[in-house]
Amino acid sequence: MELSVAKTLMLTGGIVFLPVLVFITSYVFWPGVLLKAYNWYLRRRQGMVVRYSHVGSYRFCYSSRGTPGGSTPSLLLMHGFGATKDMWLPVVTHLPKNQHLVCVDMPGHEGTSRTGPEDYSILGQANRIHQFVQSIGLDKTPFHLVGTSMGGNVAGVYAARYPSDLCSLTLVCPAGLVYPKESEFISHLRELEKNKEEESNPLIPTTPQEVETMLKLCCYKPPNLSQQVMRGLLANRIPNNDFYREAFKEIVGEKSRHSLQEHLHQITAPLQVIWGKHDQVLDVSGATVIQTVLPHCQVDLLDDCGHAVALERPRKMAKLITDFVHSEAKKHA
Repeated sequence: MELSVAKTLMLTGGIVFLPVLVFITSYVFWPGVLLKAYNWYLRRRQGMVVRYSHVGSYRFCYSSRGTPGGSTPSLLLMHGFGATKDMWLPVVTHLPKNQHLVCVDMPGHEGTSRTGPEDYSILGQANRIHQFVQSIGLDKTPFHLVGTSMGGNVAGVYAARYPSDLCSLTLVCPAGLVYPKESEFISHLRELEKNKEEESNPLIPTTPQEVETMLKLCCYKPPNLSQQVMRGLLANRIPNNDFYREAFKEIVGEKSRHSLQEHLHQITAPLQVIWGKHDQVLDVSGATVIQTVLPHCQVDLLDDCGHAVALERPRKMAKLITDFVHSEAKKHA
């Protein structure tokens, strides 16, 4: 009897110890793997399912929850440069559980196909996203589009080119404008160009210290992360750095640099603009530029917030979007 009890304790102890050992080993040796596992856990907890859609040989990766056709329109969320669909998870936590959500990996990012520069320009991305929307049938009923940073640039161009697809639009700290005031990041880029150091980019870190610098640039109050987590973030980004450099060159090139500015006058969908007052990547003065061209847009400027609104103010962002979508849906009910 005592022997069987001892064996049972050893067995159950081993079962408990094994996950702990795996966690500790991953944290020490493979922090990047642990971060991906954590995102998997968050998606699962929030009911977000990763799916794939194909247009010919081109593959789109996205996560979604719920089904279209409810009392509010579907939401399609598009991330910024160097991010993935998972950047929206902090916001998804605060969105209504019955809200149909689709978070897509932008062209070349994470699980979506990498092809070439023609798909990384803002117009190229907008065209690819239109293919994605058609491939999953999201265009059967007008939906609400949300885009942040680079994704905001793409979202604005999408709204101008495919107006019948949308019922409303949210742009969060969007790129692609002529900003009255130059941000710290833009000034830094100009300095790098002048000194012919174009390979050095604060948004494409190559060391843990550069990851820390990137977070300080993007956040008003950067998260206090351990060195292991920094290493994990870097480990997941470094294999993509060549792509990031290629894509960045395309989105800041002559064809794409001011794409949103050039398409603003063609946007007809009800528009909401959200911006962190302390944005060091794309200056908040861009909100005035949009409001000048589209005076009926709703502008929400957030205190104590930088460029990474989804990370710093996820609850507030979710509430602003939800309230705006509901308000617009009532107008057209």
